[in-house]
Amino acid sequence: MIKDKRFDNGKGFDWGLASADYAKYRDIYPDEFYEKIINLGYCKDGQRVLDLGTGTGVLPRNMYKYGAEFTGSDISENQIKYAKELSKGLDIDYIVSSAEELSFPNNSFDVITACQCFMYFDKKIILPKIHRFLKDNGHFLILFMAWLPFESEIAKTSENLVLKYNPEWTGGGMTRYKIDKPDWLMGLFEVANAITYDVDVPFTRESWNGRMKACRGIDASLPSDKIAEFEKEHLAYLAAVPEKFTIPHYASILDLKKIY
Repeated sequence: MIKDKRFDNGKGFDWGLASADYAKYRDIYPDEFYEKIINLGYCKDGQRVLDLGTGTGVLPRNMYKYGAEFTGSDISENQIKYAKELSKGLDIDYIVSSAEELSFPNNSFDVITACQCFMYFDKKIILPKIHRFLKDNGHFLILFMAWLPFESEIAKTSENLVLKYNPEWTGGGMTRYKIDKPDWLMGLFEVANAITYDVDVPFTRESWNGRMKACRGIDASLPSDKIAEFEKEHLAYLAAVPEKFTIPHYASILDLKKIY
């Protein structure tokens, strides 16, 4: 259970409680998401990559074909359980650990990634560790993708329903933003690339319902009876929309290069 006043007004959440829906419905990144990483020269061709907050292993599993050697870590034992099940036949190492408690030899990785999770970390602890874990000229990629509720009636209605059942949830209301040079680099990294782009992500009624359940505000923080009530009401709303639709998303890559 994570309790942090920066999120959901301090209400606790546990991603492990969302693992079943997370595994089934949050593997939604389009090919373009991965191709932008590859086009920058990362996560391929024998590079050693550490994926922090790997969840159910979405990034390592989808990028495995490009030839990198992946290690995924996550604080949730249940998330890692699903990651291992979904990665059968793939040579991917998984570790149950908070990012702040990880331990690797210095200069272990060419690339370290954090997808949808960097905001949860303690920067004062994790950034020096990432710096040590990276090889010279290594790169740390902070990846993010979120739906745009003010550009989609479906997304906005779904967000409002999450808030009905969990008024403390602060994960909604996303808008486009400019990536500026962070003020927290601690002299350890420099910005190599800062990329933002729009992408439309396809969904069905079922997959969008699953995606919403697998957000922090529902599966990860509500009791089962409230989750069932949310799902019943959400599916009733979705019955009135087309079976297939797209939701506009905004994605970003902050590529940080290690400074010696």
